[in-house]
Amino acid sequence: MTPHPLPRDPLDLVLAWAEAGHAAALATVVATWGSSPRPPGSMMAIDATGRIEGSVSGGCVEASVVDAAETVMQGGAPEVLSYGVTSEQAWAVGLACGGELDILVESVGPEGTLDPALLRHAMALRRERRPALLATRLTDMRHILVERTAGGSMAAHGGADLPDHMLPALDMAFRGGRSMRHEAPDGEAWFLHLLTPPHRLLIVGAVHIAQVLAPMAAATGFAVTVIDPRTQLATPERFPGIPLVTEWPDEALAALNVDDHTAIVTLTHDAKLDDPTLRAALDSPAFYIGALGSRKTQTSRLGRLREAGYDDGRAARIHGPVGLAIGAIGAPEIALSILAEIVAVRRDAPLGRRPGWT
Repeated sequence: MTPHPLPRDPLDLVLAWAEAGHAAALATVVATWGSSPRPPGSMMAIDATGRIEGSVSGGCVEASVVDAAETVMQGGAPEVLSYGVTSEQAWAVGLACGGELDILVESVGPEGTLDPALLRHAMALRRERRPALLATRLTDMRHILVERTAGGSMAAHGGADLPDHMLPALDMAFRGGRSMRHEAPDGEAWFLHLLTPPHRLLIVGAVHIAQVLAPMAAATGFAVTVIDPRTQLATPERFPGIPLVTEWPDEALAALNVDDHTAIVTLTHDAKLDDPTLRAALDSPAFYIGALGSRKTQTSRLGRLREAGYDDGRAARIHGPVGLAIGAIGAPEIALSILAEIVAVRRDAPLGRRPGWT
C-alpha cells in the first residue's frame, strides 16, 4: 500500500527543533468561549524556517499566530493573543465562527520561557502513559510539571512547590480529562495543560482491513499498534510507519499495559487468535473492544467465552458485528465503519450505543 502521511505531535516536534538548535515557538489555546473551533490545550509548533505543525483554530487565526511567534522567537516576550468576533483583529484574520479564544505563544529553548529539559521530562511521562499536566502562570510564565500518582496524589517535578489553591483544580482537570484555566484567590490566572497520552488502537490481525484501518486511525490521532504472530503478514512493507508486535495477542496486550484510553479490535477471523485477545481485553479497562465477524460468528464467540467463565454481562462489552451498520463493502468502507464506531464510543455519542445492527 502507499504510505499515508501521519500527523506529528506538536510538542515532540517543537522540542526536536529546539534541541537541534533552531528557534522554535509553541502556541497553545488557553481559553475558549462560545463555538471556538479548537478546545483548550490545542497546540501549534512553529520554527524560524516557517515550519508549522498542529492547529489552534482550524485555520482562522493561524497566520496571525505565526506572526506573533516570529516576534517571540526573535527575543520578544511571550504573549497571550485574544481573538473574538468583536475584535478588529479577528475580523482581519477571519474568525467568524461566533467564538472567542486566547492563545499563549512562547519560545522554546535556552533563551525562551519554555525549558527544553522540562518539556523532555513531560514528554517522557506521556510516552510512559503516566498522567501529567503542565501548569503555567500566565502573568510570568512560571511552569510546574505535575504528575498524578497511582494513589491519586499530586507530585510536582523539579522540586517545585504546588500552591494549595491549585490542588482541587488539578484534581478536576485530571478527573475530567480536559485542559482548563484556573484563577487563584489572588486573581492570578493559571493554565492547566493536560498532557494526556494519545488514545491507542491495538489491532489484532495484520489483514487487509488492518492495512486501511491503521493509517486511518493514526491520521485521527490514535497511537496505533498492529499485533499478529504471523510474521509473513506483520511486515513493515505492509504497514509502513505503524509499530508491529509479533507476540501472541494475549501476551502482547499484557506487555502493552492496556488502559482506559485504549481501544482493541480483533480482525483475524481465527478463534486461536481472537479468543485469547478477547479474554485479555475483557480483563482490561479498555474503553472499546470490537471483533470482526457475522452475527453467527459472534454467537459462537460468546458461547466460547461463556464456557471460559465470562458471563453475558461482561461479554456485552464486545462490539460485534464490529463497526457501524453503514452497509460497508470492502476493506476501506469496513475500516471506516470500525473507526467511526470507536470514535462514537470515545465521545459517548448515541451511535456508540446504537450502531444500527438489527
